[in-house]
Amino acid sequence: MAKVRLYVEQSLHEGQSVSLTREQAHYLFGVMRLGVGDDVLVFDGRSGEFRAEVSETGKRGGQLDCREQTRPLQVPPDLWLLFAPIKKARTDFIVEKAAEMGAARICPVQTEFTNADRIRRDRLQAHAVEAAEQCGGTFVPEVMDLQRLDRVLADWPADRRLMFCDEALVGAREALTGTAGPWAILIGPEGGFSDAERDRLHALPQASAVSLGPRVLRADTAAVAAMALWQSTLGDW
Repeated sequence: MAKVRLYVEQSLHEGQSVSLTREQAHYLFGVMRLGVGDDVLVFDGRSGEFRAEVSETGKRGGQLDCREQTRPLQVPPDLWLLFAPIKKARTDFIVEKAAEMGAARICPVQTEFTNADRIRRDRLQAHAVEAAEQCGGTFVPEVMDLQRLDRVLADWPADRRLMFCDEALVGAREALTGTAGPWAILIGPEGGFSDAERDRLHALPQASAVSLGPRVLRADTAAVAAMALWQSTLGDW
């Protein structure tokens, strides 16, 4: 049984040969000590998962040969996660958990009280890939560039509902209601939303203010709690 899962950018099908990058070769042959004839599970985020066999090894590359599909593509619900970046390790945590829990897109947003004014999108995308590799996922959510929240809301799609997690509702029982379909979850920064942002969100017809319970949650905890609430109510759990 294959003990390693690997994401590749090439579209996969049975009988295809996959060329490895230098980094992938180092991981498979230098770190995991795989050799010719060993099995690897590979996925591309579009075609499902395949069992592949190592056919060539090298320090700067190598080759895998796809044998058969082991799992079909499992597409998550049409759910976006919008969140204000926080400290580096905790932002990484949010991206990893969003990928594990079934977000289709991950959207960092800059609010009035957001502490971070920039992100490394490529690094966060790599964290999403690693999360999918480790949790058995066959889909990798796209991580978007950092955008200002006011601009995102100005162009908000008419058919996409927004679950707005309002820390001002702590202790209230504002529940999630609605039907499945295009949705998004919005998690605010450590300092909370400004009054202007909260007013803008409450005025948005597609937005629903929701309470996450009687306690104020850290932003990374709130992201996990909100996704669990949405998935168990309207998602594929």
